Amino acid sequence: MSRIVYLNGEWLPEEEAKVSIFDRGYVFADAIYEVTCVLDGKLLDYDGHAARLKRSTKAIGIAMPTDDDTLLALHREIAARNDMTEGLIYLQVSRGNPGDRDFMFEKNMTPTFSMFTQKKNVLGAATGKNGITVVTVEDLRWGRCDIKTVQLLYPSLAKMEAHEKGADDAWMVKDGFITEQTSATAYIVTADDVVVTRPLSREILPGITRATALEIAARNGFKVEERAFTVEEAKAAKEAFYTSASNFVTPVTAIDGHKIGDGKPGEISLKLRDLYIADRRANAI
Repeated sequence: MSRIVYLNGEWLPEEEAKVSIFDRGYVFADAIYEVTCVLDGKLLDYDGHAARLKRSTKAIGIAMPTDDDTLLALHREIAARNDMTEGLIYLQVSRGNPGDRDFMFEKNMTPTFSMFTQKKNVLGAATGKNGITVVTVEDLRWGRCDIKTVQLLYPSLAKMEAHEKGADDAWMVKDGFITEQTSATAYIVTADDVVVTRPLSREILPGITRATALEIAARNGFKVEERAFTVEEAKAAKEAFYTSASNFVTPVTAIDGHKIGDGKPGEISLKLRDLYIADRRANAI
């Protein structure tokens, strides 16, 4: 049975959902997206994702396609229509269809608004306990990485490069410092148990899971520093991990073939994962 998707006010079988070839999301990657996790049939960190959606659309001048209450209702309905109690909801808002390809666009266009589900075992993923390996690649993305656009070609190519090198993913590097993982926030744990991640700027996405994980870490007595760190410091770290909506807190066990610590998921990484899951489950809506 195919999924039921949402497109511009309609619920449709995925085979019947169609978007114009002139849509600016298709032609210019002129679109914003969000991914929200569903666990136990409830939405995790929803308020943060909804707020970032509004911030990103405003940043590039795309009109929000619906109001706050309707947006929440749509998230709940698409999960229910697809009988999804665990997985992800993908949402995309493009500037819309101008009727032809043109670099210039009219202001206040009617956006194209779509949503679909992806059933996934997010809680029991093997990587959560076993960790992943990463390689480093140069960060060649555009200058506004803080806006969650669908311009994901470079992260996609970086992930492919990592797999070709025998790793699971890539950490991107700019001027010798780690910026972030291809689609996640990167962290290290120093020898004296300080959790370190890069501060917010235009060079990284303001991760929703990042914000929650840092708050939970501080609340539970972990030392946290928001500062840049080098590839060399990362390789010498006691632990490394990453956060994202679909992977929560996940250990990193090697960088460029170099073992982090003893090459096994670290104690702090695993503890933060457990704390994050428990906290978000308790606060899901």
